Amino acid sequence: MSIVTVQLGQCGNQIGFEVFDALFSDSHCPQGLCSKRENEAYQASCKERFFSEEENGVPIARAVLVDMEPKVINQTLSKAAHSGRWKYGQHSCFCQKQGSGNNWAYGYSVHGPRHEDSIMNLIQKEVEKCDSLNGFFIIMSMAGGTGSGLGAFVTQNLQDQYSSPLKMNQIIWPYGTGEVIVQNYNSILTLSHLYRSSDALLVHENDAVHKICAKLMNIKQISFRDINQVLAHQLGSVFQPTYSGEGSFHYRRNPLGAFKDPALYTSWLEPVHAFSVWKTQRAFSKYEKSAALVSNSQFLVKPLDMIVGKAWNMFASKAYIHQYTKFGIEEEDFLDSFTLLEQVIASYCNLGF
Repeated sequence: MSIVTVQLGQCGNQIGFEVFDALFSDSHCPQGLCSKRENEAYQASCKERFFSEEENGVPIARAVLVDMEPKVINQTLSKAAHSGRWKYGQHSCFCQKQGSGNNWAYGYSVHGPRHEDSIMNLIQKEVEKCDSLNGFFIIMSMAGGTGSGLGAFVTQNLQDQYSSPLKMNQIIWPYGTGEVIVQNYNSILTLSHLYRSSDALLVHENDAVHKICAKLMNIKQISFRDINQVLAHQLGSVFQPTYSGEGSFHYRRNPLGAFKDPALYTSWLEPVHAFSVWKTQRAFSKYEKSAALVSNSQFLVKPLDMIVGKAWNMFASKAYIHQYTKFGIEEEDFLDSFTLLEQVIASYCNLGF
């Protein structure tokens, strides 16, 4: 079962490189905790899921790289090729010479329709290389123009053209004190559109990852690469081959049973289905033992409410709205986004009651 990754914008392409590099490094780490057969099966599963292989034996990432400016894509291709371990395909990239100017509307309404055929053709060619397609992994930011606006457009097209395979978007939540003045507008438009077209949103907050770098890793001068490598490690721990542990796991021994807070549970989900365990005997990366938790919870309610509130304040004064309306995003589109996200907030706040 293979996954096709779509890297969008500067953020998506930089993180995408680190993800593939982390996956390759992990699959080739020396192992002493599992048998040779188990290790070879792990490596083969990782390769089938994320890489194809050309004649010279160098694995090629199952990925499509998209950006409206060539600089980051050229850097990403070069770094992968110079690693000598894996690389991107020669014809898996699409870039132009004009960016989106941090304008979601320009990425969605201009770049999207203009380059739809070229981008979707690249994705189709990558899909055709898979013996069995499991889904799409779309990496993007939500505060800029290309990654967010074009990313939302591409995700919508993937839903239309590939309705069965899973579409998961990994989105980067902007810093609370970001430098892009319209990042809250871009964020609500991104989230509302992805809510309609994506099957799952995997969210990482820049502020939270920054704290990991500063407090847990003791990095003094934190760079975006430091942040991206933390993200890649977390994503790798989630996506690397694992096997269902249900046969040796019983809900009564589930540690969640010790927590009685009703906010942790919902009335419409049976406890036995509320917590799934997947595991492997093989160590992940350089760690003898590790665990990753993916949860659908209320932790995003506060940051989402803050972004919606800030966007509402700007919208009430009509600030920068003209930059969106001139590219086809009307005030009604903003109101629809506000309405949808406020309903999402209310639904999460009501969990457990």
